Amino acid sequence: MTRFLLLLTLGGVVLTSEAARSEEAMNTNYPTIGKVVRESGKLDNLVDPDAKIDVLASGFDWSEGPIWVADGGYLLFSDIPPNKIMKWKEGEGLSLFMHPSGYTGVADYGKEPGSNGLTLDPKGQLILCEHGDRRVSKLTKSGGKITLADHYNGKRLNSPNDVIVASNGDLIFTDPPYGLPNRWDDPLRELDFCGVYRLTPEGELTLLTKEMTRPNGLALSPDEKTLYVANSDPEKAIWMSFPVNDDGTLGKGEVFYDATESVGKLPGLPDGLKVDVDGNLFATGPGGVLVFTPDGELLGRIATGEKTANCAWGDDGSTLYLTSDMHLCRIKTKTKGAGWDKR
Repeated sequence: MTRFLLLLTLGGVVLTSEAARSEEAMNTNYPTIGKVVRESGKLDNLVDPDAKIDVLASGFDWSEGPIWVADGGYLLFSDIPPNKIMKWKEGEGLSLFMHPSGYTGVADYGKEPGSNGLTLDPKGQLILCEHGDRRVSKLTKSGGKITLADHYNGKRLNSPNDVIVASNGDLIFTDPPYGLPNRWDDPLRELDFCGVYRLTPEGELTLLTKEMTRPNGLALSPDEKTLYVANSDPEKAIWMSFPVNDDGTLGKGEVFYDATESVGKLPGLPDGLKVDVDGNLFATGPGGVLVFTPDGELLGRIATGEKTANCAWGDDGSTLYLTSDMHLCRIKTKTKGAGWDKR
């Protein structure tokens, strides 16, 4: 399935392309892409060397922000340029979940107006990072949206990118400029930095760090004592690790892994990431999904051959779903996502 499906006559673009993608997703004999690349034999304990990367659906503009919804057994993910959230479920295929997803204005708002990162709060409500509306929002059970954060110190956020939820209900999110029509140089930009923030259930918004040039994906270690943040700056393509203090603030960060030399040689930049039950990192970056031990040893890559934006654990916690440019993919692993062992 390729992008040409989106280039049909205007009257049939959405219905025809989505129907074709849905038909593909209903097919259990999925096409595959890429391969597992081993840097260490230790990777075999986490991912089988012959594991297949299934392509579940294709034809998206830029897929991002996957989240598994256990109550219903389906995956949600953003397709940012067309301002949509899509839903995929085994046996049912692909369907439109929300449109618009991240921009509700009437004027053109650049190339990436839609939602990006998605997660669920402790009540199972969908949390969205919205590019165009420049906010973190919540989709309530009744179907309405509530703005959770859109300003810091009286200035509008840039374009919230990715978000996670701590066990105490705190939201931690990143705010690079990628959703602004002209990104860093956009006249709409009000903040002169790209921050990582913490939002408490009581609504208190705190800046955790502004030292990273393009903070993007993020994840907590299983014990929540370490915060990992990807920096998607091609000049400094790194992941940082920060100790989390008892009050939720961050200690001094350090470089967890530097992939700058791979930029341009392999597709992609540090972006979304997830952690397994043992603290291993599955981090999208140059070359696909890079797999690290908690001490920063690179074990290998799940190489899709495309720029891979993000990933999420699903099914019983051992399936890793991938948003890889125009594709939605998945791969079976031998581990489980952090927190799934407690379900």
